[in-house]
Amino acid sequence: MTKVWAAIKKGQRDVSSSINKEQLARIRQGKGFIAALDQSGGSTPKALRLYGIEESEYAGDEQMFDLIHAMRTRMIKSPAFDGRRILGAILFEGTMDRDIDGIGAADFLWSRKRVVPILKVDKGLADESNGVQMMKPIPDLDALLARGVTKGIFGTKMRSVIKDANPAGIKAVVAQQFEVGRQILRAGLVPIIEPEVDINSPTKAQAEALLRTEILTELNKLAEGEEVMLKLTLPDTDNFYAGFVAHPRAVRVVALSGGYSREESDARLSRNNGVIASFSRALTEGLSAKQSESDFNKLLDHTIEGIYRASIT
Repeated sequence: MTKVWAAIKKGQRDVSSSINKEQLARIRQGKGFIAALDQSGGSTPKALRLYGIEESEYAGDEQMFDLIHAMRTRMIKSPAFDGRRILGAILFEGTMDRDIDGIGAADFLWSRKRVVPILKVDKGLADESNGVQMMKPIPDLDALLARGVTKGIFGTKMRSVIKDANPAGIKAVVAQQFEVGRQILRAGLVPIIEPEVDINSPTKAQAEALLRTEILTELNKLAEGEEVMLKLTLPDTDNFYAGFVAHPRAVRVVALSGGYSREESDARLSRNNGVIASFSRALTEGLSAKQSESDFNKLLDHTIEGIYRASIT
């Protein structure tokens, strides 16, 4: 918290300023979805490959991150990508630290597109234990949050993975998510709690039932004024998370595609009233570096419209 106020004293944006209140209202009440553009070092090669760029076409991390930034910039600058249908966008730290047309990426999203900027803060997953993968430690998180404040970030996102309906493992995942979430809240940012359930888990439905109980317990512990977002795998039972949609401590419930195709993701999402999308792979499905601007924008517009329609049910 001290670092946040130090940044504010240097003339940076106050976390309680009117623009953040406007962003909060937009996320809470707006119609649309959140675009997940936060592939990090481990997932970037696959994202580029799906985009039509093979690993043989670049050398080293610097070129790799230049190419993924060019992909994200192309999407963000597309006329299809704006605040009419997209409420927010989740950014990788490296994207936050880069510019788009000479403007910081987060500021570009908000000032030019009216899209609320959100930052991925986790450092990846630990090895599986008790049927789950916890988050690795996040060193210097306070410093990262303070830097996010200065760059215009509204909230954060962090991911764990549940592979089996193990009560102890799921309890530990949720406890860790909310512990770090409280640290993020103290910095004046809104955390997205993301305990993903693997869509290929043979005990997916049972895991979702355990997860719902643990999340509700943690939500009920939050004090007045402490609000989080939830990012959850599309459930096997429609409207399974309806209680979270109505919960006073949940700003918004969003869904990850988790490996489902765009068509399947949209269909499942449309059956979960009040839940909106936060898709990554489903958002970029079919996009290619080799496409003309016209074809790229046409496909992205079609994709965004489908996800938007599924998000406003």
